[in-house]
Amino acid sequence: MLKIFLGVVAGFFVWSILWVGIDAVLRGVWADYNTSVEAMNFSPVLLMVPLILSAICSIVAGFVAALIAKENSKSPLILGVLLLLVGIFVQMGVWDKIPLWYHLAFWILLIPMTVFGGKLSQSRNNEVRRNY
Repeated sequence: MLKIFLGVVAGFFVWSILWVGIDAVLRGVWADYNTSVEAMNFSPVLLMVPLILSAICSIVAGFVAALIAKENSKSPLILGVLLLLVGIFVQMGVWDKIPLWYHLAFWILLIPMTVFGGKLSQSRNNEVRRNY
């Protein structure tokens, strides 16, 4: 149980650090993206960037959670639920500034992508075992 808890906590930190870091880099190198974020005025194409970023962060975080917990089902699922709860809270703060489809897509992707990351961890572990 402690490993699952540690995996979830580590996965949450990984997701958060990746999100903030990649977002900062994108804002620094992509003027249109930075302007959109600052004004909270996104074109549909620019809204796809944070959705893709969230999916990538979720996959990596699920992978890390499963790797640390040494299991690939409970920790990514719990992490996905935690990310969803935090995501709902954060998205409520910008509810009227971003279209409904974005909020729904963001929320819908969190759990499946995190669980997928956990499954990738299992695939990696199976591959490592085959090689030794």
